[in-house]
Amino acid sequence: MPAIVLVIVLGLLGGIAVGLQGPLSSVITEKIGVMESIFIVHLGGALIIGVPLLLRGGGNLGQWRSVPWYAMFSGAFGLVIIVALSYAIPRVGVAATVTLIVAGQLTLAAILDHFGWLGADERHLDLPRLIGIVVLFIGVWLIVRE
Repeated sequence: MPAIVLVIVLGLLGGIAVGLQGPLSSVITEKIGVMESIFIVHLGGALIIGVPLLLRGGGNLGQWRSVPWYAMFSGAFGLVIIVALSYAIPRVGVAATVTLIVAGQLTLAAILDHFGWLGADERHLDLPRLIGIVVLFIGVWLIVRE
């Protein structure tokens, strides 16, 4: 399988996972609460990845001290994502919520690219990219409005 095909397939699978995680975590939140939903989602993920990691003898977990301190906030951002999905889906629907999440991701990605932050290659925010972001938010407004 050519590398680009694998990238496309994995990217689409990631998008599908985000599209499914939101409604599923929202169902848990509606039944038992936000904190409980976050716990179940993260525990489930930890258990699923824990088995192959244990089979590999822990992999590279012993190297965790080499990770920059600020990267450890990624787990907290996972909590924010679950809260945002769980709160927004019952109020504006799945499509609008996923649109908002993707718009936030793309906007931040353009900023990270522009400044080359967090290891991103520098790609300046030129006029065509800026127009793309404006069009993106016009699309967000069209999807989210009632």
